[in-house]
Amino acid sequence: MINFFKKAFKDMKASAKAQHEVDKANLQAVKAESKAQWEEAKMSPSARQAMMQEERDAQIAEANARKAVAEERIENAKNR
Repeated sequence: MINFFKKAFKDMKASAKAQHEVDKANLQAVKAESKAQWEEAKMSPSARQAMMQEERDAQIAEANARKAVAEERIENAKNR
């Protein structure tokens, strides 16, 4: 019985330590995102528009890639 509790507390300690690492990483990510938003807010309007256009172009490219994969899956399904 004592070994059970020792193992249980050891597992709880390891789990808490792992969760602490996750929380710390998430906090650092939130801080970095906040700073990025602040820096973006300080950009000139033309630079902000250029950045937003790059993001839209990336989203379009990603959507086209997903569409191509889906069309290939459709063709594979039809040929079976």
